[in-house]
Amino acid sequence: MKRIYSKCLCIVILLALFGTYACKSPLGKYTSPKGYDLTKPDKFNMPSSLLEISGIAFHDSNSDTIYSIQDEEGKLFRQKWDVKEQKNMKFGSRGDYEDVSIFHDRVFVLKSSGALYSFPFSEAIKEKSDLVKETKHLVPKAEYESLYADAATSKLYILCKNCPEDKKAKKATGYILDYQPAQDTLIASGSFKIDLKQLKAVYPKFKNDLRASAMAKNPKTNEWYIISSVSKLLVITDDKWKVKAAHHLSSSIFNQPEGIAFDKDLNLYISNEGDELTDGNIIKFKYTP
Repeated sequence: MKRIYSKCLCIVILLALFGTYACKSPLGKYTSPKGYDLTKPDKFNMPSSLLEISGIAFHDSNSDTIYSIQDEEGKLFRQKWDVKEQKNMKFGSRGDYEDVSIFHDRVFVLKSSGALYSFPFSEAIKEKSDLVKETKHLVPKAEYESLYADAATSKLYILCKNCPEDKKAKKATGYILDYQPAQDTLIASGSFKIDLKQLKAVYPKFKNDLRASAMAKNPKTNEWYIISSVSKLLVITDDKWKVKAAHHLSSSIFNQPEGIAFDKDLNLYISNEGDELTDGNIIKFKYTP
């Protein structure tokens, strides 16, 4: 009888331990920036034409229409939230397009080489634009994926994914361009650096290379939100590029994060490139004060 009781007691204990483990949320270890819960997304799956979605943007922060690009085709796509049907405007030939930003009623698209394509926002509703302007050689030869257009300052920010000098210096270098709307010209005006030692200090698991894939500025806090798809990280810096925090991103939610944007209500959007098993998507995180 004692043996039977002992066996039953062991089984009860094992079941209790299993139940505790099974009920424990696998996302419990993930942190989020203030105002957001990165474990509770509202997901919008993309059509097959946007399997390789990269950059995303809004016009004047209005979320009624999402504008996006994908890696290979020189097209600007537009959609309503949660409506798979898309329309697009052709602005260039096939290439490696990485990010998009809109300000001063002008669209800017970043190529991985650092070249910029721009055209009037009014062209976005057409099938093809003849008013596309290509600008080269404003940033050093390197690999780029992150672009942000700041309407308040009329500046474009471009952050390196792979700049030769960065690895040894343990920095991530970015470049600033001044946009002059009246002349429709861009002028190189400076640079900035993110100290990766600061990132290591706030997130000890960080290796050596940020390899940024997207960036945006939080319009409420003026903090920079920088995504690293390779490291599955959301890095947050202040407006002077000092690292404040880093949040590890769950692979079950963030397949391959390549784009980031805020709307006028401070909701956060992140786009993920798809693969053979997963659709491309845009995920929305509602802002909660």
